Amino acid sequence: MKKIIITAVALFIIQLSVNAQSLFIAKGKIEFEKKVNVWKDIDSWSDDADGDDWLQQIKKTIPQFELSYFNLLFDDTKTLYQPGKELPIDPKIPDWFRGPATDNIVYTNIDGQQSVSKKTVFDNTFLIQDSTRKIDWRITGEQRTIAGFECRKAVGRIMDSVYVIAFYTDQITTNGGPESFNGLPGMILGVAIPRINTTWFATKLELVEVKPQDLAAPVKGKKVDQAGLLKQLQGPMKDWGKSGQRNIWKIMI
Repeated sequence: MKKIIITAVALFIIQLSVNAQSLFIAKGKIEFEKKVNVWKDIDSWSDDADGDDWLQQIKKTIPQFELSYFNLLFDDTKTLYQPGKELPIDPKIPDWFRGPATDNIVYTNIDGQQSVSKKTVFDNTFLIQDSTRKIDWRITGEQRTIAGFECRKAVGRIMDSVYVIAFYTDQITTNGGPESFNGLPGMILGVAIPRINTTWFATKLELVEVKPQDLAAPVKGKKVDQAGLLKQLQGPMKDWGKSGQRNIWKIMI
């Protein structure tokens, strides 16, 4: 009888240990849904979009949102963000509405604080090699459930004036996120940038085996760092007004 009780206690302790380990994840694949509010993009073309009949007519002919999907592979020290499942292209949204840098590949070495990104900007492909982005995050008390994980809200700022709202979970211990967002004490599962009318939210996590070769940095493209890319963009887009500035923000995220 005593032996049976001891065995039951031992099994209970083992089960507690397994459950505790399962609370923290350091390897897997996260699917992100990227959503662009195309109507709001159109509104931002004018200081008074409500008074521009032609803009309102355009909005009536296209969907409000453009959706795309990306996968984030990760282990405890590296992440690779890249295009995921393909959706049928909606012919109602003209190509020139879709903007630049819509199929980014972003590799991040968290321990080495290095980032390599491949971005297509109109007719050019850039390979951006630089240190990881530094964001001064302010963590708030607000919480939200994303893809089954309890997440805390943080607010940061990039490119001097662009505010970023992020939601992260410390149950996934890798300090990464979609695109080039990182620097919070856990995985970022949600991002919203009102200035470019765009959100990224995780839809699911898969506990897949991630091998080192799965986390290889992109290698093709015109090599440049972040400052060099910004300089190249500011020249041709300086006469584009608000549209040019918005394109720069979209490319530099």
